[in-house]
Amino acid sequence: MTTSNTPQDRLKRAAARAAIDHLLPGEVVGVGSGSTVNFFIEELGARRNQFPTAVSSSSGSTERLRAQGINVLDLNEVIAAGRRIPVYVDGADEINASLQMVKGGGGALTREKIVAAASERFVCIVDRSKWVECLGRFPLPVEVIPMAVELVCARLRLIGGVPTVREGKVTDNGNLILDVAGLSITQPDLLEAEINQWAGVVTVGLFARQPASVALVATPEGVEERRAAGAAPATR
Repeated sequence: MTTSNTPQDRLKRAAARAAIDHLLPGEVVGVGSGSTVNFFIEELGARRNQFPTAVSSSSGSTERLRAQGINVLDLNEVIAAGRRIPVYVDGADEINASLQMVKGGGGALTREKIVAAASERFVCIVDRSKWVECLGRFPLPVEVIPMAVELVCARLRLIGGVPTVREGKVTDNGNLILDVAGLSITQPDLLEAEINQWAGVVTVGLFARQPASVALVATPEGVEERRAAGAAPATR
């Protein structure tokens, strides 16, 4: 159990608790990874009778879910069986007013993107420090096949980035992470499409072409539910 009780942790827990209201009892829950999601997993565990099954985006989240008594299913088996994942819950390193995100600070960006793509709705849970006007303040993670590190670094420098290899980190897929500083990401969807098609890139930590459905932003005054401009209200 997460025992820290700093002001930021209290905000993270508030956002995590608010996400429970967006779930459908009895259905498979998509679960991301990271410090805010760890609080969500605890909240989920307290309601395991309502939400007994999940699909996880990282080995760390899988271990935490199982420790809470929640059965973690293989995504391929869920899809092959024709089952659905109505809601995926995950955090973000940054999120803007269009609900486009930078993710991957924990290194699980590829599996997070896969589970998000398999889910009907993405509920992003963050504290207010993650809400930004322009993405890029947080270094952009890029998962790369090891033999392509220098090739991809050279391409990133050409677009103004300052890439560094994340020390001591190998992803669950056996790859490396580049953290790219120096970018002001004014067109996230176009940059996501460009970097994703480079040889050697597994995926980039921009979630822009498929942004979040709703953001639950925790502030000292309460949890605000924010949607992208023009988005239709959710039904559940």
